[in-house]
Amino acid sequence: MRHSALVPAGLALAIGLGGACAAAQTPPPADVPPPAAAVSQTPESPPENYVVGPQDTLVITSYDQPELTGRFTIEADGTFTYPLIGRVSVGGMTLRGVQSAIESQLLEGGFFRAPQVAVAIDQYRSQKIYIVGEVRSPGSYPLSGNMRLVEALALAGSTLPTASGEAVIVRPANALVIESTLATGPAGGRAEVPEDGSDQVVRVDLRDLENGDVSQNVQLRNNDTVFVLRAENVYVFGQVNNPGAYPLRQRDTTVLQALSLAGGVTDRGSTGRIRIVRIVDGEKMEVDAELTDYVLPRDTIVVPERFF
Repeated sequence: MRHSALVPAGLALAIGLGGACAAAQTPPPADVPPPAAAVSQTPESPPENYVVGPQDTLVITSYDQPELTGRFTIEADGTFTYPLIGRVSVGGMTLRGVQSAIESQLLEGGFFRAPQVAVAIDQYRSQKIYIVGEVRSPGSYPLSGNMRLVEALALAGSTLPTASGEAVIVRPANALVIESTLATGPAGGRAEVPEDGSDQVVRVDLRDLENGDVSQNVQLRNNDTVFVLRAENVYVFGQVNNPGAYPLRQRDTTVLQALSLAGGVTDRGSTGRIRIVRIVDGEKMEVDAELTDYVLPRDTIVVPERFF
């Protein structure tokens, strides 16, 4: 049985990476390319089939003319201004498509015989994901090219102590696919694909993810909404040090583990006559419980006082 904490501990490294990804730099004006030295530090290579959109910032490198190298921000109409050729319409194109469009216009304009440019993403702004539920900083976040669930949770400050062991990702049916052309591991999670073409639901076991199951580290897509579910409570009363409600954050929690959440049994408590009050089909029932029995969500554990 696993007794480790949920995602926060497992995300220590990812939080540092998430902070680095969240840091934004103000780009120079799109129409004035900076010196080549200013773009010598290229960002992490994005997937070539990433679909660019408004507010994305591109790094365009010209191998023929260094003065044409610079950063360019796509405007609301899906265009940007590039030296020599003017306005370039790239909205909805992949990075490879943007590269081909620039090279074609440079060639058609007679500026170069065989123009060669490279296009990369400097800042991802056109596509977003939404993280809600039991996380420290819910909200919308920019989606980078190869973002996976661990990085997204790190951006949201990791999960709260009240989080359950499951996350649900709701994926719009018409979401733009952002995935690497290289093999980066399985898609992960348990996908539920409706036959009627409605939104897809992917369920992720955060406990398995914490314990190193990379198949649960789902790659995210544009407009995905990540719901981190709240853990259901188990209630502990009677002769325990801290009676109250406690989140049931892992499967197969025993009575003994639930009592430990409440600070353990007092010196006047009896561990031989513990009762569980449980609702079954809308009706209340009481069962005698051993310390090794499993509890269910919304169970009430009652520890009686000893006779002597």
